[in-house]
Amino acid sequence: MFDIIKAIILGIVEGITEFLPISSTGHLILANEFIQMKQSTQFTDMFNVVIQLGAIFAVVVIYFHKLNPFSPKKNSLEKHDTWILWLKVLVAILPSVVLGLLFNDWMDAHLMNWQVVAAMLLIYGILFIVIENRNDRLTPRFTNLSNLPYQTAFIIGMFQLLSLVPGTSRSGATILGAILIGTSRFVATEFSFFLAIPTMFGASLLKIFKYFSHGGAFTGTQTMVLLTGTVVSFIVAYLSIRFLLNYIKNNDFKAFGWYRIILSVLVIAYFGFFAK
Repeated sequence: MFDIIKAIILGIVEGITEFLPISSTGHLILANEFIQMKQSTQFTDMFNVVIQLGAIFAVVVIYFHKLNPFSPKKNSLEKHDTWILWLKVLVAILPSVVLGLLFNDWMDAHLMNWQVVAAMLLIYGILFIVIENRNDRLTPRFTNLSNLPYQTAFIIGMFQLLSLVPGTSRSGATILGAILIGTSRFVATEFSFFLAIPTMFGASLLKIFKYFSHGGAFTGTQTMVLLTGTVVSFIVAYLSIRFLLNYIKNNDFKAFGWYRIILSVLVIAYFGFFAK
């Protein structure tokens, strides 16, 4: 019963942080320092990744029509444009697919700790403020996904590589990178959402495969825990996406930068001094 409650809390954390540029993995690592389920480390590591599928399904639901090339409500040109959008997404995820597979085990062994999370929260918090201050003086070159070149999509995918380090934020890295090379905030945000679909599906399938290949199995309780976390993540992520889309209509991302900086200071203070 207590693990179900913890799964709900972790699902809420994941749902809030997956698409806001504040690092879902980083927040889950920190949350697990305080909310430890009575499960194996292997299950917990897999749980933290797989519940992200709930958040990804929220994107699929919200953007189902836009991302569906078979929609009967679209004309031939709109269907063609949808296929082109998916091709841009596939081009953008290539760097993460290649390097993510190569370094996944090493990163799990060496980077999943509060020190790395705190450092990345701080660094990218500062970058958000600096880049947004610069962006205030510039006019975006790409204000619609339809005029986003393949080369630019690939470069955004290269920025997504940075998110392999926990605390960076997958959405944060792609949004920052996209803004830096000339996209509007809205285009950067939407493209980040779409990149999440194949990226997180792939990461989740990899984690599940590794879990079972190392002899893992789901008990009845573990199945309930995983389903609970995933469903809660979906509901909260749906609301979080709606919030972010409305937020960026009239605001920049500097508030998230300040949040990251403040959180990193609190993390360093707690784990560096008070937790000793």
